Amino acid sequence: MATRGITARPLGQDQVEIVAQAGEPLGSLVAFTVAAGLSGIEYLGGIPGTVGAAPVQDTGAYGQQISDTLTSITAHDWQHGHTVELLPADCGFGYRTSTFKSRPGRWTILAVTLRLTRSQVAAPVSYGHLAGALNVPLGSRPPLAEAASGVIADRQARGLTLPASGPEARQAGSAFLNPPITEAQATAVRAAGGPVHTDMQGVVRASSGWLLAQCGYQPGIRLAAGVFCSSHRVLTVTVRDAAAAGDVARVLHTMAARVLTAFGVQLRPEIVPLGW
Repeated sequence: MATRGITARPLGQDQVEIVAQAGEPLGSLVAFTVAAGLSGIEYLGGIPGTVGAAPVQDTGAYGQQISDTLTSITAHDWQHGHTVELLPADCGFGYRTSTFKSRPGRWTILAVTLRLTRSQVAAPVSYGHLAGALNVPLGSRPPLAEAASGVIADRQARGLTLPASGPEARQAGSAFLNPPITEAQATAVRAAGGPVHTDMQGVVRASSGWLLAQCGYQPGIRLAAGVFCSSHRVLTVTVRDAAAAGDVARVLHTMAARVLTAFGVQLRPEIVPLGW
């Protein structure tokens, strides 16, 4: 989508409605809202992609998801041949998924409407990485602009931003979703020093990156001809030279199989594969 533009409309003393066109970079929308003193998506800075892409997998970071503040989506319905307004209940939002992701090709997202709150402080910090980057305790609410800057710095330090060029530029972000695990598996992971968290739907999940590291995968490791783990993190698979989609597919199958053998945990791709 090449459409650009952001408009704001006051909804009262504390609320503001934001309408962003689908082609607007998500980072530009975050910067706009932070500069306007609006809280609700300040922790989504530094995530590559457009506003229209964000609802597809309910993009989120540091405890915020785009669906938290989304009130409607304008989309073209290719099945019925007309443009519609979709409410959050129509979108099937879940952990890194939505109706748009599970039914690719049905809709083209044209614009996204959010409801944000006037505030000079950010949402409570709930992630240790961000608390460390901001040098604040968990649960605190740092100044809005400071929190947004801290997010960018933390993402860059951990290799979570997309470089414009170089060997790390050909990638699709995290290769796998954090998998759901049983209570027994959670106990075993904790005992081994691994991270376990509960998502917004109350599902207990392990860290895909940690599981892969326990299976011998390390940052920068060569996985196949032209396919590597990112030099920053094992969960991001990068492509160099003449490697093709089929090479990446085989690598992901192998990585998931090793985790399944070692832990009995099934990894599922966060990348949407087409034609595999």
